[in-house]
Amino acid sequence: MECQVLTGSDGKQGECAWSAPSSLSDFEVETDVGLVKGHAYSVTSILKMSVGQKNLCSGKSEKLFMIRLRNPWGNKEWKGAWSDESEEWKKVSKSERTRLGLTLENNGEFWMTFEDWCKNFTDVDICRIVNTSFFSIHKTWEKKMMRGQWTKNPNATLNRSGGCLNNEATFLQNPQYIFDVTKVEDKVLISLQQKDQRIHRKEGAGDNLVIGFEIFKVEDNREYRLHQLKIQERITNFTYLNNRTVYLKVFLKQGRYLLIPTTFSPNTEGEFILRLFTDVPSALRELKLNKPRMSYLDILLGVPKRMSLVKVYRVEGLQSHGETSPYIIIKCENSKVRSPSQEDRGAAVFNTQAVFYKRKVDSPIIVQVWHNAFIDRFLGEVRLSGSPSDPQDLQKYQLHGRGQQEAEEVPGQITIKTLSSDDLMEL
Repeated sequence: MECQVLTGSDGKQGECAWSAPSSLSDFEVETDVGLVKGHAYSVTSILKMSVGQKNLCSGKSEKLFMIRLRNPWGNKEWKGAWSDESEEWKKVSKSERTRLGLTLENNGEFWMTFEDWCKNFTDVDICRIVNTSFFSIHKTWEKKMMRGQWTKNPNATLNRSGGCLNNEATFLQNPQYIFDVTKVEDKVLISLQQKDQRIHRKEGAGDNLVIGFEIFKVEDNREYRLHQLKIQERITNFTYLNNRTVYLKVFLKQGRYLLIPTTFSPNTEGEFILRLFTDVPSALRELKLNKPRMSYLDILLGVPKRMSLVKVYRVEGLQSHGETSPYIIIKCENSKVRSPSQEDRGAAVFNTQAVFYKRKVDSPIIVQVWHNAFIDRFLGEVRLSGSPSDPQDLQKYQLHGRGQQEAEEVPGQITIKTLSSDDLMEL
């Protein structure tokens, strides 16, 4: 038997327990005690009940731990001790029955002792109930939900069943979603649920797919699908499971993140629901386009011809006039990314990323360092060509004043990695 708890005693979490049938022929077969094998029951209450008369010496009565369950079919109830027609209920006072909300009807809901529950159910899952109400005195969460599919296609750009990260050649062919963390740090809850397979058990199938997901910190302005993992930081090391639902709670720093739900093996098809809970809105959305679409603006300004990835790792050696809180601006043509401010204790660590689609291949990528204050102060910049022939490993650059690369040097060095390609679907 399977038992799913919708709400626990604190209203915040629940439990799910089940006892698997010994064979497929036993699936959803009613037992002698009225329970159905392989069937879901909701736990609707858990409490301690007073039974019998109070002891004259102690003034206390016997206590039993009781569990109330409900068959979603609305019938086929438990027939053992403390069932609706059980003699045991004569030991319970009228006031206690009122407190329990006891109804002796064949409505699918029934009580049993904790001991009987343990004897008849073998597995228990704890389920968290997330408060997403607009009106609540307790902590609430912002919820975003997306429905998706893992589908096979011989065309790599259309295939959406790439398997887990072990499959390097196909992993990024999975569905891709991005979301934003706008606080300095936010607790994020992620749930991936696959379509219920139990309806296929009578045909000898119905096993859950082995599923999981990966999270990467990506460029703060990414709006198109990722094609290679180069500068992106992997956030999780997720264990893949053949559960109906897999779940993760993680603390993430401010930035943009890529979330990739996958099956363990490639070329495995299925449907899923992805849920994301955050403290503030996350703008979760699916990345469907591989590169920028043609637009009317392209007729006037030209189409994008080159893409460049930029990652700023750290800044050090800045000229300090007291405490410095530097931030980074990365810009190219009409697009720019600004990092959060960081503390400068000899070196400020950023790990800020940006991606640009350049209409003019000779447009420079400008990385500026500013001091965050009542009136922000410019500290220096570097200008990068963003050419595919540029070094692809980490480079440390001396900061210069405003203007061309030949401008006067100023105190400070910045460590950057850049990657560029004339193929807009390479990076």
